[in-house]
Amino acid sequence: MARTLERIAATQGNAFYRGELAQAMVAHAHASGALHTLADFAEHTVDWVTPLGLDYAATTVHEIPPNGQGIAALMALGILRAFDLPSLPPDSVASQHLQIDAYRFVSDPRTMELPPSALLDPDYLASRARLIDPQRAQDFGPGEPPKGGTVYLCAADEQGMMVSLIQSNYMGFGSGVVVPGTGISLQNRGTGFSLTTGHPNEIGGGKRPFHTIIPGFLTRDGAPLAAFGVMGGPIQPPGHVQTLVRLLIHGMSPQAVLDAPRWKLNGGISVDLEASATRELRAGLIALGHQVDAVADSYMDFGAGQIILRTDGGYAAASDPRRDGQAAGF
Repeated sequence: MARTLERIAATQGNAFYRGELAQAMVAHAHASGALHTLADFAEHTVDWVTPLGLDYAATTVHEIPPNGQGIAALMALGILRAFDLPSLPPDSVASQHLQIDAYRFVSDPRTMELPPSALLDPDYLASRARLIDPQRAQDFGPGEPPKGGTVYLCAADEQGMMVSLIQSNYMGFGSGVVVPGTGISLQNRGTGFSLTTGHPNEIGGGKRPFHTIIPGFLTRDGAPLAAFGVMGGPIQPPGHVQTLVRLLIHGMSPQAVLDAPRWKLNGGISVDLEASATRELRAGLIALGHQVDAVADSYMDFGAGQIILRTDGGYAAASDPRRDGQAAGF
């Protein structure tokens, strides 16, 4: 691994995409019955994209556009703008119910036959918000918009520059395949493709699959305010929603935000709550019609986040107790 990193640095990446490392990966792929070619590596490009943005609670929330699922978090926040969340305590049944239902019917961001702008259209989000019943859980189908094993880290410096970064080989340790002599562990993000003929996410050459990793960023009046992320596969969009509601609506400190119990969605109206959630919250959600299970092990199920928030006096940083991260200053 050390030799591999040295070669990547010395060749500015050329060894990985066109040189000896690419040759080693392709040779091992062919020996293992896989289909990678040297052209796959040589023709790879990296996109410099403009993040999607949505105004929420006097800030702008930024997410990477598809093929990731960050748009789902923005859609949920856009729907929540229709409700008076500041009047509801952060762990109240009413507040949690609204957040769960809002995310439920925007939980399939994979079918991108429409542009992100259509899915974030204010009129469309307002129409979806009107479907939420504050008194009852519902299993919504997808709407009809107008046609038109992860590591997260963030950093900030004394000049005010902030970075939000996420990386993942997926599924624990990726494919479990390590190219001999290189230390390179191959990812398995291809599992995010669909095998359904004609599906927008159908597997194909030169395509990127739907993926889960979504670094988040906040600005206020155009200036960096916070870098944040919640790793953990499909928990990430609802994790972003829960994080931002607590941080922006209820003014909780970054560490209190990450310490708080979370929920995650299953199929239909089934939702899991961390065991640390109150009995009152669990009972209240059940009374509203949610199917609720308590989950004791929070390591994989409820994600883990990091936050750096810019303050008048510097930065406030926090690390999720569910994983082995750390907030540190130098």
